[in-house]
Amino acid sequence: MHQLTLTDISKALAAKQFSARELTTHLLARIEQLDPQLNSFITVSKESALQQADAADELRSSGINAPLLGLPIAHKDLFCTEGVRTSCASKTLDNFIAPYTATVVDKLNKVGCISLGKLNMDEFAMGSSGETSFYGPSKNPWDTQRIPGGSSSGSAVAVAARLVPASTGSDSGGSIRQPAAFTGLTGIKPTYGRISRWGMTAYASSFDQAGFLAHNAEDCAMLLQATAGFDERDSTSAQQQVDDYAAALSLPLQGLRIGLPKEYFSSDLDSRIGDVVNNSIEQLKQLGATFVDISLPSLPHAVSAYYVIASAEASTNLARFDGVRFGHRCENPQNLEDLYLRSRDEAFGKEVKRRIMIGTYALSTGYYDAYYLKAQKIRRLIKNDFVSAFKDVDLILGPTTPNLPWLIGSKIDDPVAAYLEDIYTVPANLAGIPGLSMPAGMIDGLPVGVQLLAPYFQEARLLQVAHQFQQHTDWHARTPAGF
Repeated sequence: MHQLTLTDISKALAAKQFSARELTTHLLARIEQLDPQLNSFITVSKESALQQADAADELRSSGINAPLLGLPIAHKDLFCTEGVRTSCASKTLDNFIAPYTATVVDKLNKVGCISLGKLNMDEFAMGSSGETSFYGPSKNPWDTQRIPGGSSSGSAVAVAARLVPASTGSDSGGSIRQPAAFTGLTGIKPTYGRISRWGMTAYASSFDQAGFLAHNAEDCAMLLQATAGFDERDSTSAQQQVDDYAAALSLPLQGLRIGLPKEYFSSDLDSRIGDVVNNSIEQLKQLGATFVDISLPSLPHAVSAYYVIASAEASTNLARFDGVRFGHRCENPQNLEDLYLRSRDEAFGKEVKRRIMIGTYALSTGYYDAYYLKAQKIRRLIKNDFVSAFKDVDLILGPTTPNLPWLIGSKIDDPVAAYLEDIYTVPANLAGIPGLSMPAGMIDGLPVGVQLLAPYFQEARLLQVAHQFQQHTDWHARTPAGF
């Protein structure tokens, strides 16, 4: 059962090949057996999952066969879930029980999804490897000595290891697409505002976007269909019509024009990953797509601009964690200042402190114009590059990552090297456009992803191309040994 996709599970439940409780029990047993070596879960919701499974079985026995009814999922631990710990993988929220449920989780609950628990991540989503978690790093099931990518590390590991068929994630600078590429999954970051951010703990508010990791584009389409749409509680939620994502999957690729930015194929790219990208291009050509060389001239400045703006927003968003209202509080504070200083110092990890300091510095008097304002100008240039490019092409294709997943610990003391691994993913977040990473090859036993980018609210086109590619390749169906 654990090898089935969401689509397969939906059909099997409708055909009564097994019950939601049988499936949930099976997956919970796998989590108990296998997760100690992977560290993908922070909290396992065994009792509530079984209750949800029983409720789903009752509904199916009454003749209701909604597509997602009784399908298991797990959530990145920054989505608030009422009555369940929501830690953001930080000591400061280790004891925080959310009093309400995030919109994306609530929508999935309402269509009958079963939550198996909350997943590990980089602390407050700050990281590209999964190593900054208070609960320790998640490990890549393809090679447990290597990182799975981040910040949605547990979300990727749990799905890749077949502990759960799909998961929620968040993507501020590549945090869904990069781990999807490193673990052989399909990961989609929708347009900014496509899915409500209400109840999703903020890292960088103008970048954060909820999305999904699953085995294929068809499963991502199911999840996006259930969660996309306007939410009046989220001021950044888009009042935009939601497409029929499932209907778009079967559309042919004839006539589709795909851009290849020259900046994506520089010396920074591992040549072996370049070969995988070229093989994907040839496969898509056979399916009817045509390719056009384009340029995104501002892309080399994307990482610098992203880390200035995102860190500035993080320093503001994390100011609320002060040891007063909720979260970790130091022992025996001498006064209010001591309470603030020691509570934050004890509770935040090294990477979170680094980004708070960078952001506070960039926003300070005398440096605002030189750093933050200049970064915002670069952000607009990057957006303009994409808008201009999409006048000539329907999609943009390139590598998701410049390198393969690295060994755990090898870059933990070199944050700039880790930041540069985001060079191909952060531009989409700066511009707010949707992006998708799909499995496209293997190198030395490790998965490699190819990234697709689309104009605003054209997620259906991303899913269409990925689905057609997956109908003619099997990279998405490969399983790490032992799982």
